[in-house]
Amino acid sequence: MLHFRLLLLKTCPPCLLCGCCPSSNNSTITRLVFSFFLLLGTMVSVIMILPGMETQLRKIPGFCQGGTAIPGIENKVNCDVIVGYKSVYRMCFAMTCFFFLFSAIMIGVRSSKDPRAAFQNGFWFFKFLILIGITVGAFFIPDGTFHTVWFYFGVVGSFIFILIQLILLIDFAHTWNKVWVENAENSNNKCWFAGLLSFTFLHYALAITAVVLFYVYYTQPDGCTEHKVFISLNLIFCIIISIVSILPKIQEAQPHSGLLQASLISLYTMYVTWSAMTNNPDRNCNPSLLSLVTPGPVQWWDAQGIVGLVIFLFCTLYASIRSSSNTQVNKLMQTEEGTGSGGEGVVGEDGIRRAVDNEEEGVTYNYSFFHFHLCLASLYIMMTLTNWYQPDTTTQAMQSSMPAVWVKMSSSWLGLGLYLWTLIAPLIFPDRDFS
Repeated sequence: MLHFRLLLLKTCPPCLLCGCCPSSNNSTITRLVFSFFLLLGTMVSVIMILPGMETQLRKIPGFCQGGTAIPGIENKVNCDVIVGYKSVYRMCFAMTCFFFLFSAIMIGVRSSKDPRAAFQNGFWFFKFLILIGITVGAFFIPDGTFHTVWFYFGVVGSFIFILIQLILLIDFAHTWNKVWVENAENSNNKCWFAGLLSFTFLHYALAITAVVLFYVYYTQPDGCTEHKVFISLNLIFCIIISIVSILPKIQEAQPHSGLLQASLISLYTMYVTWSAMTNNPDRNCNPSLLSLVTPGPVQWWDAQGIVGLVIFLFCTLYASIRSSSNTQVNKLMQTEEGTGSGGEGVVGEDGIRRAVDNEEEGVTYNYSFFHFHLCLASLYIMMTLTNWYQPDTTTQAMQSSMPAVWVKMSSSWLGLGLYLWTLIAPLIFPDRDFS
């Protein structure tokens, strides 16, 4: 009976998902379930900063009694702000620890024959209990310097995750372009080319519109020099990658490279630029600056934060189901070359459809790296939901800071450089396979 219960706990979630997933492979189901854990934690974090929740959170003993225990601002800050801030940090701290734990455990797993693979692909109920236990414990961590230290962990982790998001977008655009071009060539249907052209035009139109709006709302004729430099540089860089992507030599080396990928990367770069400028503490240059300590209601949300969550959700889902033939991206993401949707699932004697174990000969993705990616995603969510703000012990308020601005801008420049490298690498190293 005990063995049956353990077997049930091990296999149930994949069974439930098997019927609705695009692939019935065990590797895909597992990634979707872990991504669901991350999205569940994200939902809880969002709920914690909704208006009215601070009343319930303040009931936690010692969590906010007339103020907070952060050094330098005792009994002086708005509890409505600090409770939400602390709750998000603790929830995301728990998720980060959870995924980092699995990242460490799964180092070196080569196939599903490894005993650790059974823990990776099953025992979901116990994993859920572990996550709950870490979360409960996180809410009783003494304040001290926890928030300050964890803020810098969040900054570094988010910087890396923004780059991973860009890699996933590059891979998505590459796959999108390749599939639609092949469909157009095989079917002689010009609608596929019209679709590619339409989306490329849309991406560039949105990017150009963003640049115009940035100059109008985030610069001043006699000031805001940093913003002018940021906007102008990224505009120039986007023009450069667009031109390079259609050069004859590049097209010869990479037939599937083109303006679709460059347009999507340009649009994402403009989003990161916008996100960076909204963290500038100078209100003259940042009309969308949130004031988290005000006499009126606390405003946690802004447009760029919502857009950031949407992009995060897309990239998380795509990372779970992606099946790519892009060698460069597969090496960066530590995954194997895509082999399609795989099997149709196995129906047991009891009539229950179960996922196919497609990793007996070798794993299709690096278990450890996948969990590390979710670990970074947890830090990115923490920073996004708190608008990259941190407590200012001088003014007793939560304020934005220039380090957040420079981290985001640096990630956009490094990301553009990474995309440019994917274009020119086959020319520099012609003997290597960059297909």
